Order: sequence, then C-alpha cells, then structure tokens
Amino acid sequence: MTFAAETMTAAAWTRTSTPTFTFTPTITSTPTSTFTPTSTFTPTSTFTPTFTFTFTPTDTFIPSPTNSYPVFTVHQAAQACLYGPSKEYMWAWDLKAGDTGKVIGRAPIGIWLYVVWDNMVSGMNHKIYCWVYPFVGDVVGDLKSVGHVDVVSRMPISNALYKPPTNIRALRNGDQVTITWSPVWMTEDDDLGYFLELWVCQGSSLVWVVANRLSLPNQYSTQYTVTDELGCSQQSHGEIRTAEKHGYTDAVQIPWPSK
Repeated sequence: MTFAAETMTAAAWTRTSTPTFTFTPTITSTPTSTFTPTSTFTPTSTFTPTFTFTFTPTDTFIPSPTNSYPVFTVHQAAQACLYGPSKEYMWAWDLKAGDTGKVIGRAPIGIWLYVVWDNMVSGMNHKIYCWVYPFVGDVVGDLKSVGHVDVVSRMPISNALYKPPTNIRALRNGDQVTITWSPVWMTEDDDLGYFLELWVCQGSSLVWVVANRLSLPNQYSTQYTVTDELGCSQQSHGEIRTAEKHGYTDAVQIPWPSK
C-alpha cells in the first residue's frame, strides 16, 4: 500500500530528551473502551478545538510483533516518530529514509500507525515503539489485519520534577464546559504547559479532543473550554496532565459536570 506523499518534518514538533520506558506486549480479546506555585494569573480567552474525531469504542490490545505484520518503510528524510497518534504528542524518535519496522497497531481514531522499529533501540537496549504518520513511508501488507492500540498508554511518564495539576474544576454553561486548574510551577526551559485528552459529545457522537501547547502554551495557561452537547449514550469525560520536556505527569481525572 502506498500513501500519497505529504512532507511532515521533525521540525514541526518540539523535541525533548528521549524518555526510557519498558514495553511489555500483551494481548487481550475482551472488548474494552480505554479511557482510561502561587500565581494568580487568570486567562481571559478560551479556545474551542477544531481537531476533533469521531470516537467509536474498539477492542484494545497491544500485540506481540511477528513476521506477519505489515512492514513500514520510511521514504522521507528527517521525520519524527511520536508518543501518540497525532502531532499534538511529543517527539519520541528520529526517523530517516530507509528505516523499517512492523506495524503492530492502528490508532482508534485517525490514520496514524503504531510501529516497532527493526534496528532501533533505546539507551537501555529496549526496542523503540512509537507512532508514525503514514504518508512519510510505504506499507507492504494489510493494515486491516492489525488492531487498534490505546492512544495514551504508551506516553512517557515523568513525575520526578513536577506534579500533576490540582484544584481541577469543570463548569457547564449550556453546551460549553470550561475546565480550570491551579498552575504548576516549571522552569522556563522545561515548561510545555498542559496536556488534556477529552471525550465529549458533539454531533450526537463521542469525539476525542486533544489540547496541548498549541492552545495551552505554558504553565500560566490554566483554562480550557470545549463543546459538550446532549445526545450521546456514553458519558463525556477527560483527564489532564502537566507537560514538560522530559515527558508528562500522571493523568488526573476531570470532574465532569452533568448535563
């Protein structure tokens, strides 16, 4: 399978020092829905995201790579492999033309691919697993033969320097939900703001909304507004993390207001 060429360079994302983590592949056939300072700055503007995708719960599994998985070959130089299936996630690894790997999963939303690379290892000699935009390479094999992988479980977690946000509140005004929290102090060099993953009702479907440094650029950006309508059978919800150049903190669940 060959995708139309579309240049996406690593410069489009902020590079961070490469976290080390251990990946333990497991498989489960049970269908599940994986949803798993002192500053007084108060932002006056809000942001309603436009990069939303229809979300449909799927089987979630993390497969063990075998020779039967589709093969991905990078055909563009200086590409980035990310920690999540969207350019809103942090950089994980450099890719260069000719790199190959096995596609062991697909994003439950969108077209990003989860790849284990053939000749890449971390400083601890662990295999590199990360997300790649399909248009930077070619795929040989049937992508429908691989399942969907959790969009957040592979994120690098760093709790050594900073803590997750506190005093999280969510207030509803009609179909608008405004989330606020207390700022987390970070050095200017480390500061990447905050990272929110939300599942909200829009157009009678539950959609996945990502908010990161594009809309929450630094530690003083402590407010975010999202559209959450009536008409969905599933409950809206979300979580928030502190984002810094070494990774993300543990997630904190947002107390979602009733409709």
